[in-house]
Amino acid sequence: MRYFVPRLRDVSMAQADARAQMTGRVVDSYSNIQTIKLFADTEREQRYAKDAMEGFMVTVHRQMRLVTIMSVGLTLLNTALLVGTAAMAISAWYTEAISLGVLAIAIALVMRIRFMSDWILWEVAGLFENIGTVQDGMNTIAQEPTINDAPNAKALQVPDGEIVFDQLRFQYAQAKGESKNVFDGLSLTIKPGEKIGLIGRSGAGKSTLANLLLRFYDVQGGRILIDGQNIAEVTQTSLRHQIGMVTQDTSLLHRSLRDNIRYGSPHASDEDVWNAVCRAHADTFINDLVDPKGRRGLDAHVGERGVKLSGGQRQRIAIARVLLKNAPILVLDEATSALDSEVEAAIQEQLDTLMEGKTVIAIAHRLSTIAMLDRLIVVDEGRIVETGSHQELLAKGGIYASLWQRQSGGFLGHDLDLEESALISK
Repeated sequence: MRYFVPRLRDVSMAQADARAQMTGRVVDSYSNIQTIKLFADTEREQRYAKDAMEGFMVTVHRQMRLVTIMSVGLTLLNTALLVGTAAMAISAWYTEAISLGVLAIAIALVMRIRFMSDWILWEVAGLFENIGTVQDGMNTIAQEPTINDAPNAKALQVPDGEIVFDQLRFQYAQAKGESKNVFDGLSLTIKPGEKIGLIGRSGAGKSTLANLLLRFYDVQGGRILIDGQNIAEVTQTSLRHQIGMVTQDTSLLHRSLRDNIRYGSPHASDEDVWNAVCRAHADTFINDLVDPKGRRGLDAHVGERGVKLSGGQRQRIAIARVLLKNAPILVLDEATSALDSEVEAAIQEQLDTLMEGKTVIAIAHRLSTIAMLDRLIVVDEGRIVETGSHQELLAKGGIYASLWQRQSGGFLGHDLDLEESALISK
């Protein structure tokens, strides 16, 4: 045990790492199967997965060699113990130093020790083998949460919905102590009931601002206030109860559509759920859904992450969920990016109704979806570079006007007149 147990522990830790790598590669290839087939690269992916499998089998062979040597060694030692004890006992009995009963008991005890030693060795070896796997898992699941509620944190109250970003400083931690600075002193005040649009190039910090508002990360400097309450001093549960969000990459739970929509309001009635479905224009496809077990409509299960639905269908379910939640603060992060123009126009009417009386932060690359908001804010490299209404920003001829012009008027809203088009040309 002193020789083999530490070695079995070490090889089991290496085996856990190799198993994780092998599983990760297989899952990665399988979840991206469409991309692999599009680029006709199945052979390379097979080799990629096979390399990981071979690496895993190397650790398995090391483990089996140790187990085999340990088993053979234990058998030889137990055999030597039995033969030696029997020889000594028979010799002593032959010289009448012991009785025949003592001889029988001695051999019986050796047999008992033989079985017990075998059991003890395998149990201890198995324990230390599993310790390697447990340690590998504990490195992941036993990490301390980095975002915690403050002591005696109170529930957030949102009577008005004013949001203040006060001198925000934030940077993402990266490898080897490096960091990526996103915001350095950004300040922004959103009035109660105001609807603003965040615009900017990819990586400008738009989604990061929404994540900070939801306190998925803590700021390194400055404050975020909602109706004068610092979000770092309220409970995370109450904060997220007061904010409804529709993201670009909508992920659904592997449950029924009813359960997914009701996630926005667990105690909502079936009538309220269906009302939200209709307002999100999801009723056009829900009645036709059937899962492999024959469940239909709202009872149909959507698969892992909603894989059985298209991107546009998932987004409509997410919108229905937020409609049902009816939170006083609304964050729309590319909320209609996966919808076709006809459905988007229909849903936009419901979103307009949803936004009434709420404080809204809308993020969109498709400018037509946010051009009618109260105020548009252009963010570039973590700084606010332009702010104003759609007409005011067009008149400035800055980044927003450039982005709008690049869209060539292809997404002009029904309220935008020819005068604005002439201004673009000018």
